[in-house]
This record gives sequence, structure tokens and C-alpha cells, in this order.
Amino acid sequence: MTTADFITPPVDDPFLFGQIAATNALSDVYAMGGKPITCLNLVGFPSDQLAPEILHSIIAGALDKITEAGAVLAGGHTTEDDEPKFGLSVTGIVHPKKYWSNSGAKAGDVLILTKPIGSGVLFNANLKKMVSDEALNQCIKLLITLNKVAAETLSAFEVHAATDITGFGMAGHTMEMAKGSGVTIKIDTSAVPIMEEALEMYEKGVTTGVNRINRELIEADTRFEREMPKKHQEIFIDPQTSGGLLVAVPASQGENIVRSLHNAGVSHACIVGTVHDQEQDHLFFI
Repeated sequence: MTTADFITPPVDDPFLFGQIAATNALSDVYAMGGKPITCLNLVGFPSDQLAPEILHSIIAGALDKITEAGAVLAGGHTTEDDEPKFGLSVTGIVHPKKYWSNSGAKAGDVLILTKPIGSGVLFNANLKKMVSDEALNQCIKLLITLNKVAAETLSAFEVHAATDITGFGMAGHTMEMAKGSGVTIKIDTSAVPIMEEALEMYEKGVTTGVNRINRELIEADTRFEREMPKKHQEIFIDPQTSGGLLVAVPASQGENIVRSLHNAGVSHACIVGTVHDQEQDHLFFI
């Protein structure tokens, strides 16, 4: 399998930017139950505006996470661009009978999420100097955490469907799983882990340029059954960078899987929803 992904800088530190971008790109392979093997850099860089040391630091950050993943950096491609963009094309391997798709969820399954959500609005709010250092640092720590341990732990269990939560937000990627599986998914909004200060930022009027698009993608087949302010709804369409894995597993294994994830250090993992036979709407927030 080969995946490609790149992002523009969500942070000013080039080394951190490289780490986040690499973790984000590697996640696509983990979301399919695979193991990353080789990576190629994909770079857009304004060499007439930024010193080459900045690019070196970005790549060093990426290499740090590539090495942690057990993969190798085999080269890459660099082009001139008006702003820095960086990502990876990642090739991985997976046993053909153990491949995870995002379309195999079954009625009776439970959904497990391995990382909190909220990074999109936190980064935008940080540009306005509205986020505390503590909340931002916690967010960054989550974003540079590979989904490697989560995927390896989950591989010992029966995974019916899997995806990683990235640009379409939790709602968008869950909707994709529900439609592809021909089921209805119900999310327990009170169970979903949320990054510190993320909800507060929406309450203060901060949003992202992607929220409106993400809402348009899901609104025809989504119902918010729990009474909540629209600002609270926004957290579920918040675009994520390097988010966690969302997996559908048999209900009988759910609690055991969560315990195993916690024991492995995936401390935020929790059951966030259930899978049902298809109803009129594919996605409910309850």
C-alpha cells in the first residue's frame, strides 16, 4: 500500500512541523493495519524567503518520527512554493487477510477512538494568542504521537473497520465509515474525548475555514439528537491533523480492547459509539 499526505505549517517550530507532518502521513498506513516501510519527502519551499536550515530542520523532525515508526527515508521531491508545505508518500505492507478498510463495520459493533479531537480550532485560536501554553503543548504532544502502538495493540483483536480522524473531522470520517458499511452509527457525545480549551475556543467564536465545508458534507445524513449549542456541535466537524484511530470492533471485545490500549500507553482510548442496522440517517450524535 502507498499513501501520500502533506500539510502546511500548524506551528512555527520547523522541527515540530516536520514531526507533525510525518506522524500525519504515517497514520494512513496504521489506519489500514499496515506497517510503514519506506517514505519519500514531498516538499514545497520558498527558498528565496526562508533559510535552508529551516528545511533541514523540518526534514530532521520528519526523520525522527519515521525512525520511530521503524521505516526509512528513501529520498523525495522538492519544488518552489510561496509557503512551506511538507509531507510524505509512505509505502507500507499488510497481510492481505488482515487489511483494515473503513467499510466493514457491523451492527452490534462498538466504536473506539484513540485520541481526543479539537486540534483544528486550537491552532487557529493560537494564531490569535487565545490558547494557553499548557493546552497548546498538550495538543502538540498528541499530534506527534504515532498511531503505531494503537495499531499494533488493535491488531491482536478483531477489527471490522478502521479509519484515522483527519481533515474531514470526526463526523466526516465516521459518516464515511457508516455509508461505506451500510449501517447507522450513533456517537455518544458525552464520551468523546476533547482537547483542553477546544470547546472554549468555539464558545469564544473561533472556528476554521474548513468547518463549513465539513458540515455541508454530513448534514443531509446526520442528526444531532442531544440538545447542545451549535458551537458545541462544531467540535465534531473540527478538522484534525494527525488524529487518532477510529475502529469498529465486536461489542464483546470492546472493554478488553480499551484496557489493552490503556496498558500499552494509549491513555485516551475509549468507546465513543455503537453500530446499528441502517436507519434513515447514517450518523446520530446522542
